[in-house]
Amino acid sequence: MSDLDRAIAQLRACRLIPEAQVRELCYKARELLIEEGNVVCVDAPVTICGDIHGQFHDLMELFRVGGDVPDTNYLFMGDFVDRGFYSLESFLLLLCLKVRYPDRITLIRGNHESRQITTVYGFYDECIRKYGSANVWRYCCEVFDYLALGALVLGASSDLESSGPSYNDTTQSTMSTEDGELETEVLNSKGEVLMKTYKQRPRSSLDNGSTSPPRTQSQTSMRTGAPGTGASGGGGSNNSSRTGAVLCVHGGLSPLIDTVDKIRLIDRKQEVPHEGAMCDLLWSDPDEIDGWGLSPRGAGFLFGADIVKGFNYKNDLSLIARAHQLVMEGYKEMFDGGIVTVWSAPNYCYRCGNVAAILELGEDTSNGGTVTRSNGDYNRSNGILTGTVNKQTLRSPGRRYRVFEAAAQDTRGMPAKKPVADYFL
Repeated sequence: MSDLDRAIAQLRACRLIPEAQVRELCYKARELLIEEGNVVCVDAPVTICGDIHGQFHDLMELFRVGGDVPDTNYLFMGDFVDRGFYSLESFLLLLCLKVRYPDRITLIRGNHESRQITTVYGFYDECIRKYGSANVWRYCCEVFDYLALGALVLGASSDLESSGPSYNDTTQSTMSTEDGELETEVLNSKGEVLMKTYKQRPRSSLDNGSTSPPRTQSQTSMRTGAPGTGASGGGGSNNSSRTGAVLCVHGGLSPLIDTVDKIRLIDRKQEVPHEGAMCDLLWSDPDEIDGWGLSPRGAGFLFGADIVKGFNYKNDLSLIARAHQLVMEGYKEMFDGGIVTVWSAPNYCYRCGNVAAILELGEDTSNGGTVTRSNGDYNRSNGILTGTVNKQTLRSPGRRYRVFEAAAQDTRGMPAKKPVADYFL
């Protein structure tokens, strides 16, 4: 067993590794992360996770429900630290798994992966309490600066095979599998189906599938490059049943960014700024408004359905997955399924009473996987939504949500207490 495997085993037991080992781990992680772009391309199948916030035992429950690394390919959308009792154990374990299995786990940055935020919301104090100095906090903050700002999931399948009958099949959906295709499925931690939703089958026999409602683009401005790149080329065939890419970011969109390519141009190796495109990606939230609005968080923006639909159309996306907001049901789809919030910290702050969820996207094996990217501006779409002709369907991915509750109390133990003061009043 290597030192890294021993460290993983020790952290899985919720026991910290020595400071010297943390320093070495963070150095190796930076070497690995610096090779990744601002937007990491991830091939389906993949399981997408939201905020963890230092709830270590609930992270163990997540792995129990979703499968362990490296058997399951994971994508975590940031906010690994703060608020919970075990931010160190949670983040260091994920970092060890990233170094050990770099192709099976993707970590992107959240707004709490920040020096300023961690000094307020608990991670800094936890490092001082458990290691006696701020050294480990500094090592971790240097890693934060190298985390990617987003991820593109390519090759996700639009087809979803049923896991079995739903408890509420007779009441939750009037559409049967004969009338529609399975689009989403919600499972509990035991693998029992709680709910299903279907999308309408296309009326034309020429189409292989559809979304509900359809997301369309012009036949005259078809792009043959990979979804999300905005790239196009003159060659290649147009696949009428192609599933759009899935963009994963922690917070949301920015008025300064209208293409995924612009995310790639950001200088990410810095502390999270107070404003600008990088700040917006980590702080913004979707809301029932038109256009852009001021965020009550004091950073980032609120954005409405028109912003999401326009961005998805222009970038060949079928879904934006994000975290950042507590959702009592564990997940929340908005704007005709164009964006989903995934929250993976059950009973948040040990008192909110919410459930958590993870999102599983399957692999599309019908068309040989992902489309090879082709560079160039030839026939590039201008992203205008109106006036489309010869419409082609861009299919949504089939989505399976696994909902789970907080880990049982008897598995948690006691959080590390602050050292007893050496004086008495």
